Amino acid sequence: MPLVDASGFQGYADRVIVPASEDELRAVMLEASTNAVPVTLAGAGTGLTGGSVAVGGWSVSLEKFTSLVIEDGIARVCAGVPLRDLQAATSRTRQFYAPDPTETWASIGGTVATNASGSRSFRYGDTRRHVRALRIMFADGTVRHFERGQRVDFPIPPLPVPQTTKHTAGYFLRPEMDWVDLFIGSEGTLGIVIEAELMLLPAVDELLTAVVFFGTDEKAFDAVDAWRAIPRLRMLEYMDRGSLELLCPKFPEIPAHAHAALLIEQELNSEEELDLWPDLLEQAGAMLEASWFAAAAVDRERFRRFRHALPEAVNETVRRAGSLKMGTDFAVPLANNRAMLAAYREYLEPGFSGRHVIFGHIGDAHLHVNLLPSGEAEAGRAQELISALAGKAVALGGTVSAEHGLGKRKAHLLELQFTHQEIAAMKSVKTRLDPQWILGRGTLFPYIYIPPLTSST
Repeated sequence: MPLVDASGFQGYADRVIVPASEDELRAVMLEASTNAVPVTLAGAGTGLTGGSVAVGGWSVSLEKFTSLVIEDGIARVCAGVPLRDLQAATSRTRQFYAPDPTETWASIGGTVATNASGSRSFRYGDTRRHVRALRIMFADGTVRHFERGQRVDFPIPPLPVPQTTKHTAGYFLRPEMDWVDLFIGSEGTLGIVIEAELMLLPAVDELLTAVVFFGTDEKAFDAVDAWRAIPRLRMLEYMDRGSLELLCPKFPEIPAHAHAALLIEQELNSEEELDLWPDLLEQAGAMLEASWFAAAAVDRERFRRFRHALPEAVNETVRRAGSLKMGTDFAVPLANNRAMLAAYREYLEPGFSGRHVIFGHIGDAHLHVNLLPSGEAEAGRAQELISALAGKAVALGGTVSAEHGLGKRKAHLLELQFTHQEIAAMKSVKTRLDPQWILGRGTLFPYIYIPPLTSST
């Protein structure tokens, strides 16, 4: 049966299995481990790196794992619950879950597996900061519940950490680390997330939401530097000229002379905070009269659609061209934000002028680039450019994956981030927890069987 994710990456599975209970899942894993059959967790198919797409073996979906319990400050969520269902349920209790990836159909299990973040990460960080406990099934069907603070009970080789606000390339390995942290961001290669206990925050009553247009990139970046320290600013997002042009057919009210836009959202404590913004916008040289400001919930919903429309437009353009989605997920230290944008321009303008867009989490120095190749030859060139830009990000002290993971499509970038010895350390953890390497085979690492030195959990 053919399988595909949101990037267009296609695979196949000998069997597609949809267990309805933990007992059924355990039976699947016992059979798989007995016969050394690879198992790939399918998720909701919203990923962009092929990590949830099986290439042989069995594809297992937890879409029937949909229990959802909301309490004061806590959500107990099974892996198959879509993010949008969690958001709706928490909203009814005047609470919210801070991580907000663009694709709200993403499953909670998938967001934990990739350590997803989204636009509110500027204030609230990634998924890791909001997970209190995990229920995990290992490759042999063993199930364990791990609480935050419960330390891993075997030696962990520490890995270097880039000085970025987000990083999800490879395993999160730290001395005396939590079991919970080990599984977050491991892309389904160490264990299966069955259920997560997540932190909830009180709902915010007053928000300032705006789309602020600028005549130049330089003015937009100056504004980012000036606004970064504003209290309770929870969203600081960027769109370049190419992004605005791609959105013009759906949003003709975009000002014709805008060359960049910043999407902002601030939690307000008083009217005085709102009154500061006219001066801030004037000092930044923003296109004040042409910018958009939300006065009500309906306006905020319009801005949300505007932000989400860009990746949708990119996906539509790529599908029409018959290409895989060619995008980056690099982040750099905040001090190198402008240097990375300059590198994007330098690398892309000669061959992809007018056929790329740059947008995303500028507050975290985490901009996404999407190339729009028009044919197979250009697609190959686009892939080469992405690899070259990954090297540039690492040279600037950054990461080759800030929120999407590497999956199968981008697994080759791991060697740009880590040495062979450091990757071998990750593989030793993989072998300890999944001795036959049946979970997520081909994700992060090429499959090479390594005989276990010690028993599993």
